[in-house]
Amino acid sequence: MAAQFHQFTCLEDNYGVLAHDPSTGATASIDAPEAGPVLAALKEKGWTLTHVLVTHHHNDHIGGVAELRANYPAVQVVAPAADRARIPGADLYVNEGDEVRVGAMRALVIATPGHTSGHIVYHMPDEKALFAGDTLFAMGCGRAFEAPGQVLYQSVMKLAGLPGDTQVYCGHEYTMSNGRFAQKVDPDNAALDARMDEVAALRAKGLATVPTNMDLERATNPFLRVDDPGVRRTLGMENASSADVFAELRERKNRG
Repeated sequence: MAAQFHQFTCLEDNYGVLAHDPSTGATASIDAPEAGPVLAALKEKGWTLTHVLVTHHHNDHIGGVAELRANYPAVQVVAPAADRARIPGADLYVNEGDEVRVGAMRALVIATPGHTSGHIVYHMPDEKALFAGDTLFAMGCGRAFEAPGQVLYQSVMKLAGLPGDTQVYCGHEYTMSNGRFAQKVDPDNAALDARMDEVAALRAKGLATVPTNMDLERATNPFLRVDDPGVRRTLGMENASSADVFAELRERKNRG
């Protein structure tokens, strides 16, 4: 039976996601922004929590872990090995290239330093799903808090190479603000303008704009379009390196 994914809101603008394997009953929470919505989602679906897959140490991604463990003592918490000191008490610490099993589902670990130095994402190739945390957003990417923009560029490029039909689950609902910035730096992109019309319609109804997919991101996300002549021309960086164009985009986004 095919894996099932259930997305829901947490905190102010976070998303929680449950990944469920019907063949075994195993269920993973991707991060744990807060326990209440995760527990409510589990109850709604009739699923039992077996894993928490943590992407990075920020509290809006791990704040609910302790309460989830209290409700499900047998849960296995998986976290990045590079953040062992900042995410103490996990059951399994993983690195780039490791594989995590959630029932019959395979989650491959990809190291994506930048937003935090230890950030990882989980790619389920058989399910065509990527849980990107705060590395990649719809039409955007995370802030480079703990590494230079050029380091985050390398991380994002790892994800940009995934198959186009990969469903991308992001940690936050930032799509409208990301899209407005994208239109400033990629003003001649008709696909971007069409996407923003769809996003505006979804948000007007209070609906989520994610998951997205990698084909759509490659067409409309300026951080994946650093080699596009139009983007480079808008920035005045026609001859700059791709990493430097990316870093400049990130700095401009930081300034609003």
